[in-house]
Amino acid sequence: MFYGCRVNEHERRLAQVVEGILASYREHGNINHLDGSNLPARSEVSELLDDLVSVVFPGYFNGEQLDGLTSRYFVGARCARILRRMEMVTGRALAVHQCQEQAQTSEVIAVRAHEHALELLQAIPQIRERIASDVKAAFVGDPAACSDAEIIMSYPGVAAIAVHRIAHYLYSQRVPLLPRMMSELVHSRTGIDLHPGATIGHSFFVDHGTGVVVGETSKIGNRVKLYQGVTLGAHSVKGRDKSAAPVQRHPTIEDDVTVYAGATILGGDTVIGRGSTIGGNVWLTRSVPAGTTVVLDTPSLRFFSLGDRQP
Repeated sequence: MFYGCRVNEHERRLAQVVEGILASYREHGNINHLDGSNLPARSEVSELLDDLVSVVFPGYFNGEQLDGLTSRYFVGARCARILRRMEMVTGRALAVHQCQEQAQTSEVIAVRAHEHALELLQAIPQIRERIASDVKAAFVGDPAACSDAEIIMSYPGVAAIAVHRIAHYLYSQRVPLLPRMMSELVHSRTGIDLHPGATIGHSFFVDHGTGVVVGETSKIGNRVKLYQGVTLGAHSVKGRDKSAAPVQRHPTIEDDVTVYAGATILGGDTVIGRGSTIGGNVWLTRSVPAGTTVVLDTPSLRFFSLGDRQP
């Protein structure tokens, strides 16, 4: 009898908990997704991204021995899997975001998802061309680099830019949700935050990389090198009209620029001229002409021995 009373009391309290959570759903609906449609799962997008990277870098991340003969079968099988996975997650993303557009039937969404998936696969040779230049830039730009294999398999900057090339293509094709999910997945793996909207030229190298942030409307030229902790940001975080095309809020970095660790460059009107060097920990909100070097004055250091009285 006593045990039965305890069970009933627990059930009553659990029912109250459930009702409280449901009331929270009604009060804070902006963080619910209860319309009956499936969102792309992070795990699904992660698996899709891993498949794409394995095709971009064949023989490095797929765990299979590949040669001129077996690569044809590997690419065929992997592309077929990418096509199906891409259709699924893209269809879900399009269905969720169709409320911002004219409502479309499931058949129309399926056709659009198929086209986006196929077009991404068709773009892989061009994406690989850019990534090949990024790997070369890492090899030339880092005296510690011993081989392309070391760079591809262990450099976070190369991992981040490889995913960015894929995500930026999808972003440029106006695929919703997936580009940002991809960029955040690689952000969590590398500590490098490259918004998929940022335009980045060839031969891009992020050395070390942890803490690098590149905003959505940044424009980066060719042969640019960033070190850890660099921020290409906006002056403010005010909202914008989401229905309008984004205005440039982030800087333009022209060709052959090097930005050293901890530098912060802000503003859509800020242009760093070709061939410039921005020193470590510089805070910059104005443009500089081509060939400029910007550094902080040497700080004044004070040294104390063990027995000295310190301030």
